[in-house]
Amino acid sequence: MAGLNPDSAVPTDIVLHRLSATLELAFDDGARFNLPAEYLRVYSPSAEVRGHGVGPGVLQVGKRGVNITAITPVGHYAVKLVFDDGHDSGLYSWEYLHQLGREHAQRWAEYLERLAAEGGSRDPA
Repeated sequence: MAGLNPDSAVPTDIVLHRLSATLELAFDDGARFNLPAEYLRVYSPSAEVRGHGVGPGVLQVGKRGVNITAITPVGHYAVKLVFDDGHDSGLYSWEYLHQLGREHAQRWAEYLERLAAEGGSRDPA
């Protein structure tokens, strides 16, 4: 399990709810999160989204209504999420998924603020 922090929480359950486009996660530390597919898509850990250097990364627009079509395990430390807009290059480590769950409200507010500031829209073109 190279790269896995031994103090990190590990999922005990991962359930994709396609109708509501949410990913339900339960962790061994007792934390439970229901994360919207749109949120997971705009915060993808891929270089396409994060960029290749420091900074806020590439603003993702038009992702309202995106859904997850597949979840593929990657070793014992992550999953690869495949989205119906074709995006499939991010590996979501357990640590990153837990962080996204803990910081959901704050990160979502920051995303909406950035979207407004840059004149972007959540709606597809």
